Amino acid sequence: MSATKFGSSKMLMLVLALATLALAGAGMALYVLMGARSSEAATAAAPEAPPPPIFVRIEPFTVNLPEDNYGPRLLYTGLSLKVADERSRQALVEHMPQVRSRLLMLFPGRKAAELTAPGGKEALLAEMRAVLQAPFSSVHAAPAIEDVLFTEFIVQ
Repeated sequence: MSATKFGSSKMLMLVLALATLALAGAGMALYVLMGARSSEAATAAAPEAPPPPIFVRIEPFTVNLPEDNYGPRLLYTGLSLKVADERSRQALVEHMPQVRSRLLMLFPGRKAAELTAPGGKEALLAEMRAVLQAPFSSVHAAPAIEDVLFTEFIVQ
């Protein structure tokens, strides 16, 4: 009888060891799966970095302004255009002579006092943006210009 008792205690120990291993394996699997889900959630919840801004530089130009009490006046200005996408950047670069011409056509008749007034520059920027957002040809779509920025602005 002692041999049966010894055999059943071995069997009990073996069953307990297997149960412990099974529980440990299930716990490990659960830990790994939950960790994978939380890392997926963290990855999905993390906002994507915004794309870098795209700028198109317009070489500075000089424009004659009408005479005032100080005599003949000049405007020297340089611009950068912030565009929404590469297609808009390419369209502006390809049509740069038209871009410059449209901008130069905005200045005749502008007075130096008007351009140097507090709201003068902002109004001019809004007009430039409106003029440049028109399509350059019937084949091309209008460029998506997000902002017009002065890089240089001198009234003399």
